[in-house]
Amino acid sequence: MADSKEAAQVMSITIYPLKSCRGISVPEAALSSTGFRWDRQWIVVNSKGRACTQRVEPSLALIEVELPNEAFSEGWEPNPSSFLVIRAPGMDVLKVPLAEPSEVANGVSVWEWSGSALDEGDEASKWFSKYLGKPSRLVRFNEVSQSRPTDPNYAPGYKIKFNDAYPFLLISQKSLDVLNEQLKEPVSINRFRPNILIDGSNPFCEDLWKDVKIGENTFHSTELCYRCKVPTINQETAEAGSEPSETLMKFRSDKVLKTNKKPQGRVSK
Repeated sequence: MADSKEAAQVMSITIYPLKSCRGISVPEAALSSTGFRWDRQWIVVNSKGRACTQRVEPSLALIEVELPNEAFSEGWEPNPSSFLVIRAPGMDVLKVPLAEPSEVANGVSVWEWSGSALDEGDEASKWFSKYLGKPSRLVRFNEVSQSRPTDPNYAPGYKIKFNDAYPFLLISQKSLDVLNEQLKEPVSINRFRPNILIDGSNPFCEDLWKDVKIGENTFHSTELCYRCKVPTINQETAEAGSEPSETLMKFRSDKVLKTNKKPQGRVSK
């Protein structure tokens, strides 16, 4: 790891196949040009094609997803009996074939990006519409026809699927420990939804890392992650509060970390 004499260890890898829903902890994950394979491959969209996330629909936090264990192995390809399995309180189990659908949904948008995606069909649409109480559809990123570039100011030449900004999010356990020491009620790491959790380094020293080498792979650090309201949502109950954002604002906001720039009141973690 550049700019650090310490050797941190990877404690866990988490993949979030369905954006804003629960993740899957895996012992290994195949890399692709857009991040971990299967990560943020699917999203739920509303009647206007806009992505649904926990920011507006916190009940998405209660949706569990499952993929075949072998799906995370290098080179694995789905067969007709391979499914994305989706569960939620009060709902029947939904099985979505991993074989790519042929129907296309146009007018799909995530943040500044808009394009088309693969439509997972009416059964999935009815399931999510019932669960969320409003017209919804499940769509899959179309890697054949669509391209979603990362911010060229920070990561020129890279692409993502339905991630918010970048292919990977790395968080340090020691940094979370410092935060929890200041909270009345500690929060779990799942509030921050990282792909890679590391331990063994000093708190927040990852702020200064330029490159992170894990095995034979080198990950380039781009910028700190600006946090939205999702960390305030309890991932076990889908209930929102004011923490940990209130505490983070006191020592992790851009007003504190970037005193040489015009502050925007955003939290970095």
